[in-house]
Amino acid sequence: MKNRIQSAIAGSLPKPIWLAEPEKLWAPWRFEGDSLREAKTDAMSVAVANQINAGIDVIGDGEQTRQHFVTTFIENQNGVDFKNKKVMRIRDRYDAEVPVVVDQITRGHAVFVEDAKILRSLTDKTLKFTLPGPMTLIDTLFDDYYKSRRELAWAFAEILNEEAKELVAAGIDVIQFDEPAFNVFFDDVKEWGISTLERAASGLTSKTAVHICYGYGIEANTKWKETLGDEWRQYENVFPLLAKSTIDQVSLECQNSRVPMEFIEMLRGKDIMVGAIDVASNQVETPEQVASVLRESLRYVDIEHLYACTNCGMVPLSRQVADGKLRSLAAGTALLNAELGL
Repeated sequence: MKNRIQSAIAGSLPKPIWLAEPEKLWAPWRFEGDSLREAKTDAMSVAVANQINAGIDVIGDGEQTRQHFVTTFIENQNGVDFKNKKVMRIRDRYDAEVPVVVDQITRGHAVFVEDAKILRSLTDKTLKFTLPGPMTLIDTLFDDYYKSRRELAWAFAEILNEEAKELVAAGIDVIQFDEPAFNVFFDDVKEWGISTLERAASGLTSKTAVHICYGYGIEANTKWKETLGDEWRQYENVFPLLAKSTIDQVSLECQNSRVPMEFIEMLRGKDIMVGAIDVASNQVETPEQVASVLRESLRYVDIEHLYACTNCGMVPLSRQVADGKLRSLAAGTALLNAELGL
C-alpha cells in the first residue's frame, strides 16, 4: 500500500493571550525571566496538543518561544547592534527599523536547542523545526560591515548549520529553512542563494526543507500580491534551481493563490508540502476545499512525496480561526487518504 499523505503546519501558530498580545507580529512578552520561560513552555505544550488533537501528523513548536521568526535568531548572535537601528526596505515591500551588522557575525549560543528538547519530550510523533534561511535573515539587517550580501549570508549559513545540527541531535526529524526572500531576489537566488541554503543544510542527518511563500496575511503582503497580476509566477524562477539542490522538501503556497499548480512539476522527485490552508483569510476552509487542492496537486507530484501544509505561518490569526484551520487541514487530508484507499 502507498504511504498515507501526512499533514503539517508551515511554522507559527497564534500565541495564547496570556503569553503575548494576540494577532500581532513582534508582540511584547507579558512576563520576564523564569516566569517567561515557564510561560513559553506552557504555550508550546498547548500548541503541540492543539496539533495532535486536530489530527496533524508532523508536529512543530508553533514558534511559541520566538517574538519573530527572524529577529529572535539574530539577537542571539554576535556582531549585530540592536540599539542603533537603521531604516531599510524589507523585500521591496515596506520600510522597517532593523538592526545593524557592525562586526563579524559569530555564534553567540544555541538559540532553540532547549526548546527542541522540550518539544521532543511532548510527543513521539515526527517533529519539524523551522529556522530563518540565510537570504531572509540578511534581508532584515542593515549591513555596515561585510558590504556584501553574499558574504553576510554565508556567515549566517555557517551559524545556522551549527544550530541545525544541534536541533537534530535533540531529536528533530525535519529542519525547515524559511526563505520568503527567494520569491523576490531571483538573481541572488541563482548566484548564491541556493548555495548558502545548501551550506546551512549541509551534513544534516534529518530531512531538510525550504519554505517559500507569499507571506503572512498582513497589509504590506496583501498590497504586494495585488501587483502580481493574474498569475503569480515567482516560483518559476527558483523551482528549477531547487530541483537540482540537495534540499529534500519544498513548502509552497497554493490555497487561494494565483500560482499555476503545474509549477510543482518542476520539483518532481522532491517532497512537496502543498499549502492547502490560506493564512491570509479568517475564513476556515472546509475539509473538501483542502482535499481539492491536494487532489489537483497529485497531477504533478507523486503521492509518496505529497504532504498537506498551510500556506505560511498563522501567528497573526486568532486562536479560534487557527484551530479551525488545523482541524480542516487534518480532516481534508484524511478525506483524500480515504478516497485513495490509503
